[in-house]
Amino acid sequence: MMRAWQVSELGEPAEVLNLVELATPSPRPDQVLIQVESVGLNFPDGLQIRGGYQVQARLPFTPGSEISGTVVEIGAEVEDWLPGARVVWMGSGGLAQFVTAPAKELFPIPDAMTFDQAACLPYNYGTGVYAIENRANLQSGETMLVTAAAGGVGSAAVQLGKALGANVIGLAGGPDKVATVFELGADAAFDYREVDIVDAVRATTDGRGVDVCYEAVSGDTFDQVRRCMAWDGRLLIIGFTSGRIADAPTNHILLKNYSVVGVHWGAYLSRSPEAPRQNWERICELFQTGMIDPLVSSVRPLAQARQGLVDIGSRKTVGKVVIRPQD
Repeated sequence: MMRAWQVSELGEPAEVLNLVELATPSPRPDQVLIQVESVGLNFPDGLQIRGGYQVQARLPFTPGSEISGTVVEIGAEVEDWLPGARVVWMGSGGLAQFVTAPAKELFPIPDAMTFDQAACLPYNYGTGVYAIENRANLQSGETMLVTAAAGGVGSAAVQLGKALGANVIGLAGGPDKVATVFELGADAAFDYREVDIVDAVRATTDGRGVDVCYEAVSGDTFDQVRRCMAWDGRLLIIGFTSGRIADAPTNHILLKNYSVVGVHWGAYLSRSPEAPRQNWERICELFQTGMIDPLVSSVRPLAQARQGLVDIGSRKTVGKVVIRPQD
């Protein structure tokens, strides 16, 4: 038997998540059984529990998509993994002490990387690598603006931008979060609640604007940051955490000659068979240089996972919340 969090009906995490006892699963021939060591919580986990995410699990389900752990059993057809291997999987069902996963979807964790770090990298840094390198083609010396820069997705983008030689400007809510953005390496950071975003960014860039904007908020924030774009800029659409999906005025896009670029990383991975491995290898390469190191706000036992999701949803956290199911 094992402990796991389970959702039997959609709703607020505080109301519908239940910690239960379930039978430990057995791997199918093409699967492995993983003892889960660390799980990185993400904003979309809460959306999925509420029924607001574009990919919805069948009820009942166990949340948790960023999973690191140790292989403890392999299926009859598995040849590439042995018990004892340290692996990371971007899958499902992570908020449990054990989970089964397709062997072909696992990646090795480098020796220098902890389970906690591994559980923070696939989603946020994977999205960032794809967005910044593949979609924006960010060049050294360019300027990048990051919204929600103290959060999990934003903090990863700040570090990745600096690793690629960009000048990075971060937006965050409150003085503590602004201080966090500076600690991540940003060249400038502003409390979006206290400044006029357009004026602040233009002053910082001598009126030129930014070459790339990493925009995960939408709503009112999008309405402002689009006015910060430089000529030939690339405005990356990462997500809509504000809840309101903004409109992009085509006359403004034309007159300032910038691009609005969608970043659907999950769909990209499913359409390109080699993309997941290439993406993970690039993350590991950057990690081993010391240029990226995930910001972790707290590490909590399995029993506190529900509160972790509540805290993320109410914007009380910076970086990542990590859950250790064995604790």
